[in-house]
Amino acid sequence: MHEMSIALAVVGQVETAARAVAGEDADPPGARSVTLRVGELAGVVPDSLRFCFELACADTLLAGAELRTEHVPGAARCEPCGADWATGLPPDLCCPRCGGGASELTAGRELEIAEVRWSRPACTAPSMED
Repeated sequence: MHEMSIALAVVGQVETAARAVAGEDADPPGARSVTLRVGELAGVVPDSLRFCFELACADTLLAGAELRTEHVPGAARCEPCGADWATGLPPDLCCPRCGGGASELTAGRELEIAEVRWSRPACTAPSMED
């Protein structure tokens, strides 16, 4: 289950950001919630990721934090004819206009931290938005 390695990486990145902002002598802020953008073609099961995230947060600055996910639908573009379409699942990579193969996946492979909400309102930690 690679969702656990993803959850551990997210926790590590958020903890690193909190400590960097707090400085060496300050108490770093905890996180109330973390929002991830998850593409439908990323091969991630959001429910499994939530379960793993809860386990990964134990005894960290993120203990008790909520994981929120934003679904990003898959999309493709055909270079020869310029058509754009939703790929769906399983992904349809043939152009609906000209029948050619998808030249470029334009969305749906995302797996990124979109936002962190910190436990202290006055915290100066970055929001970690795109």
